[in-house]
Amino acid sequence: MPAISVKQAERLAKLPPYLFAEIDRLKNEAIERGVDIIDLGVGDPDLPTHSHIVQCMAGAVENPAHHQYPSYQGALSFREAVARWYKERFGAELDPGKEIISLIGSKEGVGHIPLAFVNPGDAVLIPDPGYPVYNAGTVFADGEPIEFPLKEENGFMPDVSAISDEAARRAVMMFLNYPNNPTAGVATREMFQEVVEFAARNNVIICHDAAYTEIAFDGHKPISFMEIDGAREVGVEFHSLSKTFNMTGWRVGCVVGNSEVIAGLGRIKNNVDSGVFGAVQEAAAAALNGNMSGVEENNRIYTRRRDVLVEGLNRIGLKVEKPKATFYVWIPVPDGYDSSRFTALLLTEAGIVCTPGVGFGSCGEGYIRMTLCTPEERLQEVVERLAKLNL
Repeated sequence: MPAISVKQAERLAKLPPYLFAEIDRLKNEAIERGVDIIDLGVGDPDLPTHSHIVQCMAGAVENPAHHQYPSYQGALSFREAVARWYKERFGAELDPGKEIISLIGSKEGVGHIPLAFVNPGDAVLIPDPGYPVYNAGTVFADGEPIEFPLKEENGFMPDVSAISDEAARRAVMMFLNYPNNPTAGVATREMFQEVVEFAARNNVIICHDAAYTEIAFDGHKPISFMEIDGAREVGVEFHSLSKTFNMTGWRVGCVVGNSEVIAGLGRIKNNVDSGVFGAVQEAAAAALNGNMSGVEENNRIYTRRRDVLVEGLNRIGLKVEKPKATFYVWIPVPDGYDSSRFTALLLTEAGIVCTPGVGFGSCGEGYIRMTLCTPEERLQEVVERLAKLNL
């Protein structure tokens, strides 16, 4: 039988190769050559899920009630745990019935939300540099991504006053992400308040990706968009248990905020997925309702790792700021390199996998991103290998 001719949809041609898939390909090629790889590419915690969460899951999976379809909205016990945690952590009041739904990881919600609100040709404001899924979700909805720059001199925060009148008029949605991936920039209340006012003035839905609020150092306490007066009137916030509780493989998160926006995303989810496994939701509720000693220990570990890496990089001449939050280090490349060439050099000459800044957008050029998801001794080895390159 002759094979059919398979032609991909035109929207796929608008996407660059998914950044981390390309990194995996290059890494695997190096491994096949026998290179001892130190992988600082993808932000995937190497620390185990906290034990009380695993124990809860082990019991919950035996409950026959969890063996049937869950609700797309999420178990009430999970939504109540999210509301309680938001109240305790951020002082934000949320209605579990209308202002919270579960997600199969926050990435799923971020990728799907443009389908609910973006019509062909509508503009979506996207941070540059930024998480690639903001662009991908916009393209899948046949929207037009319009980037706004995050500049080092502005603390990697947006300047909404610099967004053109035309872009503001055409935009129906704006993505934000603080603490920021990839730059590790942190938000201020003043910036969030400016965003609320911009959104209200231009009728733009704000989608704030808050996956890293619980990874922070030196006494810094990241804030939530939901803390800001007027935030619930203009947008939603995505949260994930992946980074906070080392649960990337569990695929569970939530979106909270404006009830109409929540309902719109819920209609998409009701048609394309069948919700989060009930036992996972029970374990996630146990995570949110439990004590945060595991989170505090994570941060102590990441702090030591950050100091080993950043202080080592500065000793060998790479001028790097210590991040206040996230497990990312955003590193200016040496003179004479762009981010892709420097990334390739580190992989081929030192066996170090990192991420070129340009993969997060044109404004990421001139930087690379390294993660702290590797033991201290391997980070020390990273510094030693880099020192031998005489950069």
